[in-house]
Amino acid sequence: MGQAFAGIPFTKKPSLRETAVLFLRLGTTAFGGPAAHIALMEDEVVTRRRWLTREQFLDYVGATNLIPGPNSTELAIHIGLTRHGVAGLIVAGVCFILPAAVIVTVVAWAYARFGMLPAAVAIFSGVTPPVVAVIAQALWKLGRSAVKSPTLAAITLFSIVALVAGTNELLVLIVAGLVGGLLTTRAIARAWLVVLAASFVRSTIAVAVVAGGIAATATVPFSQWTLFATFAKIGSVLFGSGYVLVAFLRADFVAHLGWITERQLLDAIAIGQVTPGPVFTTATFVGYLVGGVGGAIVATLGIFLPAFVFVGLSGPLVPRIRASRFASGVLDGVNVASLALMAVVTWHLGRRTITNPTMVLMAAGALVALVRYKMNATWVVVAGALIGLVTSLLSA
Repeated sequence: MGQAFAGIPFTKKPSLRETAVLFLRLGTTAFGGPAAHIALMEDEVVTRRRWLTREQFLDYVGATNLIPGPNSTELAIHIGLTRHGVAGLIVAGVCFILPAAVIVTVVAWAYARFGMLPAAVAIFSGVTPPVVAVIAQALWKLGRSAVKSPTLAAITLFSIVALVAGTNELLVLIVAGLVGGLLTTRAIARAWLVVLAASFVRSTIAVAVVAGGIAATATVPFSQWTLFATFAKIGSVLFGSGYVLVAFLRADFVAHLGWITERQLLDAIAIGQVTPGPVFTTATFVGYLVGGVGGAIVATLGIFLPAFVFVGLSGPLVPRIRASRFASGVLDGVNVASLALMAVVTWHLGRRTITNPTMVLMAAGALVALVRYKMNATWVVVAGALIGLVTSLLSA
C-alpha cells in the first residue's frame, strides 16, 4: 500500500505519467457536465484503478462543493494533489482542462466562420442517455458509502426536497454540513463559526454579482488584462450551477463591458455544454470571440487559475477534517447533500432530454453495459456520441 499526500494510505500509487494520461483522456471524452465528470472519475479512480477508496473520493467531492469554482475540475486537481503533491495538482488540472480548451477553441473558430454547428447538437443528444446511466450507477455506488446511518439518510432526503423546491445549492450544502456536525457533537460555538463563515461567503458573492450587474453606458475598450481579471473574478466567487455562470457572464460581458451579444452568450453556454471536459471552457469560447486565440488562452487561464489556488490551500485540510469529530460530521453532511445535488441534476437532465423510446433504450443499454459487462464508462459515453452523430447524418 503506497504512501499518500497528507498521510492518507491508498490502495495503489500511480505514476505521474499515468495520472496525466488518465486526465487527458477524460478531458477529451468526458461529456455531460460536472455530475457526469464526477461519475466518470469515480469509475476510473475508485472502481478500476483503486487510487482512492470510495470514502476518500467522497470527501474530496464534498470539499469541492465548499469552495468556489468548477467542481469537477477541482476534483481532478484534488486527486492529483493527493497522489503527487504540487506536481500532481498542476498535471491533473492542466491535463483535464487542456483538451477541452483546445476543442472549444476549434469550435469557436468554426462558429466565428460558419455559425452554429448541427453536429454538436447531434453529439449532445446521443451522449445524454449514457451520461444519465453513468451518473445513476455512480450515485448508487457512492450513496452506499456516504449514507452510513439513518441520520445521514434523513439529511439526504431533506436535501433533495429542498433542492427540488428551489433552495440555493450552497445554502443546502451549508445547512446539511451544520446538521451533520451538530448531530455528531454539541460543538455549538464551532457551528456558529461555520455560520459566520458562510455568511461572509454569501456576502462576497452578493457584492460580486451586484458589482458585475452594473450596466455601462458604452462599450468598454477591449484589453487582455480586463479579460483576464474579469474571468479571474468569476472563477474566484462563483458557486452553483451553470445557470449561475450565465448570470455572471451576462452581467460582465454583455451588460457591463458590451463585448458580446445576448445571442453569442447563449451560443457560448451551449458550446460549453455540448463539448467534453469542464463546462467553464465557456470562457475559452467567449475569449476567442473577443480576442482570438490569445483571448481564448487568457480567458481560460483567468477562470481556472483560482481553482488551483483554492484546492492547493484547502486540499491538505481534508484529512485533518476527518480527524475532528465535529468537522467529520460536517463533511459527512456535505457529502450526502452533494449526492442529493447530483441526483436532482440527473433527474432534470433525464427528464428534459430522454424524450423518446430510442433514448430510453440507449440509456437502458448503457446501464446494462456498465453494470452487467463492467464496460468503461468513458467508452459508453463515446459510443453514445457516435450513435447521435451517425443518426443525425443518416436522417439528413
